[in-house]
Amino acid sequence: MLAGKRILLIVSGGIAAYKSLELIRRLRERKAAVRCVMTESAEQFVTPLSLQALSEDKVYRALFSLTDESEMGHINLSRQADLVVIAPATANILAKMAGGIADDLATTLLLATDKDVLAAPAMNVRMWNHAATQANLATLKSRGVRFVGPNEGDMACGEFGPGRVAEPMEIVAAIEAYFGKDAPLVGRRALVTSGPTYEAIDPVRFIGNRSSGKQGHAIAAALSRAGAETTLITGPTAEPAPQGVQVVRIESARQMLAACQDALPVDIAVFAAAVADWRVAGQAPQKLKKQEGGQPPRLEFAENPDILATIARLAQGRPGLVIGFAAETENMVANAVAKRARKGCDWMLANDVSTGTGTFGGDANTIHLVTADSVEDWPRLTKQQVADRLAARIAEHFRSLPA
Repeated sequence: MLAGKRILLIVSGGIAAYKSLELIRRLRERKAAVRCVMTESAEQFVTPLSLQALSEDKVYRALFSLTDESEMGHINLSRQADLVVIAPATANILAKMAGGIADDLATTLLLATDKDVLAAPAMNVRMWNHAATQANLATLKSRGVRFVGPNEGDMACGEFGPGRVAEPMEIVAAIEAYFGKDAPLVGRRALVTSGPTYEAIDPVRFIGNRSSGKQGHAIAAALSRAGAETTLITGPTAEPAPQGVQVVRIESARQMLAACQDALPVDIAVFAAAVADWRVAGQAPQKLKKQEGGQPPRLEFAENPDILATIARLAQGRPGLVIGFAAETENMVANAVAKRARKGCDWMLANDVSTGTGTFGGDANTIHLVTADSVEDWPRLTKQQVADRLAARIAEHFRSLPA
């Protein structure tokens, strides 16, 4: 999505300036061209050479550079970009923008630009909450300036609260969302489930499975990058939340079903979670104690709700495309074909989780896509590649629908 896009990155002075280095690296990974402008204060935290090495382009610093200004640098820089990004954006530079002050290269080009501006604020919590800053933000928003963050968290000054700069990948996600206005799934809403479910035995113990959540999380991220407004409902997992995705965390199958129902209506529903088929019928209110010489406790099980079938068979509010996963250890395609018909979903993705495949917790997957009239055998791919391929296949499906 960012390949060939020209980003003008303004780095202003603050301890968060060090995160601009990671931001540049992530943008360059996505084939974006990055040109950097530094304020004088920013040079107290990061060096021009660091920005130049990562961006592979000249770094601009001085308003009155004879070479640059002979070419009207402050005009050309501001207009050759596809998007202007300020990260970090200090209270000072936001105040200057709101007041129309142009006393250095960064603020001059911001006043001269005819391109959209995305700012990632970073400042002390008291500075963020100050009436002057809030008034400046309101002014800038009224002029069309976009914002990402700030987050709430610990700060370098030792205080805690809002004002912490958005993480580099959050800023990347915001940039992708900006350019995603022409993405294939813009205007669509998606729901993805991921990870395991934990079914409580008592307040301490549970029944679960080995699902890592890697595949479901990757699918949610891929749908978001394709422009879909995406909700991820996930069981307990160590996977980080995908950028640009609304995340709902649950533990049990019943909680997951309720969260899925709350997320409706959606156009796309992908059920990648490894939901426990059974739960303990009566959860013990206290920890079950081991008795000396005694027998292990007798557990009675009840069937969990079938989330995929419940959503796929809705009479009203059914998603336009319902996709399930069939984690199999044998007869993958045959079992997936039968499962698709039994559940009532549109597509079923069969994947091999037998011993030795490394699928659970691993980074690769072998997928067979089963539809009503065909079976597609995909080669072994990374889970990210599976997610991207599935998102492209979903986009193709919606493009083929009658207008």
